[in-house]
Amino acid sequence: MEKRIDLTKGPIVRTLVKLALPIMGTSFIQMAYNLTDMIWIGKVGSKAVAAIGTAGFFTWLAMAFIMISKNGAEIKVAQSTGAKRFDETKMYVRSAIQINLILAIIYMLVLLILKEPLISFFNLGDTEIIQMSYTYLEVMAFGMIFYFINPVLTAIFNGSGDSKTPFIINTIGLLFNIIFDPLLILGFGSIPALGVLGAALATVAAQIMVTICFVVVMIRSKVNDLKVDLFKKPDIVSMKTLCRLGLPGAVQSGSFTLIAMILGRLVAVYGAVPIAVQKVGSQIESISWMTAGGFSTALGAFVGQNYGAKQYERIQKGYRTTLMLALGLGGFTTSLLIFAGRPIFTFFLPEAEAIHQGTDYLKILGYSQLFMCIEITTQGLFNGLGRTYIPSAVGIILTAARIPLAYLIATPTLLGINGVWWAISLSSVAKGIVLVVIYFYLQKRKKLYDMQEFDLDTEDNFEESSPPLIES
Repeated sequence: MEKRIDLTKGPIVRTLVKLALPIMGTSFIQMAYNLTDMIWIGKVGSKAVAAIGTAGFFTWLAMAFIMISKNGAEIKVAQSTGAKRFDETKMYVRSAIQINLILAIIYMLVLLILKEPLISFFNLGDTEIIQMSYTYLEVMAFGMIFYFINPVLTAIFNGSGDSKTPFIINTIGLLFNIIFDPLLILGFGSIPALGVLGAALATVAAQIMVTICFVVVMIRSKVNDLKVDLFKKPDIVSMKTLCRLGLPGAVQSGSFTLIAMILGRLVAVYGAVPIAVQKVGSQIESISWMTAGGFSTALGAFVGQNYGAKQYERIQKGYRTTLMLALGLGGFTTSLLIFAGRPIFTFFLPEAEAIHQGTDYLKILGYSQLFMCIEITTQGLFNGLGRTYIPSAVGIILTAARIPLAYLIATPTLLGINGVWWAISLSSVAKGIVLVVIYFYLQKRKKLYDMQEFDLDTEDNFEESSPPLIES
């Protein structure tokens, strides 16, 4: 936090890249967590991958609840930092963590109590896969507090302009996971092969390590923004503000996961191989959307600070710069998935049928990568302005369209399982087009900033007790 960047000053390209690179690095680390699991669990077999893929829907669903405090914290920390209201920054940091811990405990209890009906939703029909799914879900549930808190702490640092610290801390967690994944999944020496159980234990242990590192950094930080007392009486006003900003993204994330679960049930009809293909394929595809997410997060912090400082022209230049970077990323990923899908997928699953179906998956999803990068980047702009409801509404409506479209074309007489992949791809294309059209419409009508002026919903008599930002 001592090395945070003032995003309201300095060359735009250099400032954005300086902030975005560690954020993208952190995103790649999260992707590497999942890919590491897939590489080693793939050696156990498709059933183990299917089990993790099935139970993994509920860790994915957790992001909906995490987003409530994560998005709100990222926006308000950025805006209050840009406005130089550092006592308010501290208040939002405390409130975000308090909200997050409460939701984590509730979600953990729900998973433990309802694990059987949750897994039974997918009608897996294979006792071995079902039992492995229970095992994975139980362990992940016990680690849910750490799974919840790390993204929020990362968002707090990013919003303040310090993306380097979360990158370093998450790298430590990744290295821990890389070491213990093969040891616990496949066994070594006196360590037994634990399979799915080992994958879950390694992931939770790595998350605990990340949380410990964050706590140590926050305790030792010289910046007062992080000196928060979590046992202090919650500030209801700031909590409401965080929830108001974070809820649209949370609803979008939750809807996205629920829709994916419904599609997952349709995929399960075709057997264990398509489930494994979707799990592995989505991790490979995450190369583009996690990188674009890094650009989006950086842009959100950039826009938030400049919106707080009322530098609107700088916001436009920042968006155009980030969009060009995202377009380059989307073009590259499209080419990679379409033309090199087979050798990439072969690295994760050696089974011939899985390779065949996986190649089709990557090729079909490859066509949407450019538009997905546009969507994610533009979402960062709206989030930074506090208008989170716009990308959320677009995302919910068009993602929901995947369900009727998939059931229409994913039949044996039409496209079969590939129909599900086409439904996903086409909806991503539509989201990218619609969201950027909305941006240009608001910009042309001069309504992009036509909203209530920046207001922290609190008293204005705060003292700027934190040290000044470091200019980029």
